[in-house]
Amino acid sequence: MRDTVIIIGSGLMGSGIAACSALAGNKTVLVDINPDQLDRGLAAAKANIGELLANGLADEAGAMKARELISVSSGYEAYSRSASMVIEAVVENLEVKQKLFARLDQVFPPEVPLLSNTSGLRITDIALLTEHPERTVTTHFWFPGHLVPLVEVVVGDRTDIEIASAVRDTLKSWGKAAVLVKRDLPGQLANRILQAVIREAVNIVEIGLADPEDIDTAVKMGMGIRMPVWGPLEHIEAAGLDLCLNVQRTVLPEISSRTTPSPVMETLVEEGNLGYKTGSGFYDWSVKDMDELAKRRNDFIIIARKFMQERGD
Repeated sequence: MRDTVIIIGSGLMGSGIAACSALAGNKTVLVDINPDQLDRGLAAAKANIGELLANGLADEAGAMKARELISVSSGYEAYSRSASMVIEAVVENLEVKQKLFARLDQVFPPEVPLLSNTSGLRITDIALLTEHPERTVTTHFWFPGHLVPLVEVVVGDRTDIEIASAVRDTLKSWGKAAVLVKRDLPGQLANRILQAVIREAVNIVEIGLADPEDIDTAVKMGMGIRMPVWGPLEHIEAAGLDLCLNVQRTVLPEISSRTTPSPVMETLVEEGNLGYKTGSGFYDWSVKDMDELAKRRNDFIIIARKFMQERGD
């Protein structure tokens, strides 16, 4: 009986996906060749379940069962007959993923979907060395995977659309907001929108229109705060397409249409100012607390999730 979800890679994303799978009632196996990382991944998956339970996004019985459903392994070959799907969440390196998918294609029968959590690579390229690319699909869980509902289900050039649709339906049954991305393009769906916002945010710094803190405040406290229930296309339909067309005629010529990275970003990187991990970038991180910021992010996501759950969204 195919009743087991195999997750290869037990890092931040793998452990988050494992929590989602187990809470949906699936036997879930975290696979990693590094035993220390595997221990950390299992602990993280259980902590993710605990966080959801503590905040009313899982019930006691479901959380207890989910913890029991997660196991770990240093290999995946033993699950060739029991796997219902395989989700890859390893390092974002094309060659590594290609070799892994070629091996998975040999181990698991053709009816088992092979899924990649890649955020930036094309599933078409990842599946290049497989004999059954029709069962390969991108399933991009957004970080933190146990909290953010979105999963982008991307159809590769050789993916069977029926398999991709079935994968999307399965993820919806897990309680995820799974969206179908019909073409395998760089950036998938949401990242394309995000990169457009980032491009203009950096451009605003470059032209001296506003400081970084005011830019982030404008996004967070303006359009961002309503986006969980008010998407950009809903927004223009509510305002009226005629009004928004006139706004675009005025504003679009004035904003960045750059197709290469900003010189400001290039200079920051060249000078070693990489953001939080080096202590400075657009911000001085000696006076800004990343741990507190990440906690506020997660707390807000939980509030939004509970609101949506109460509404049945």
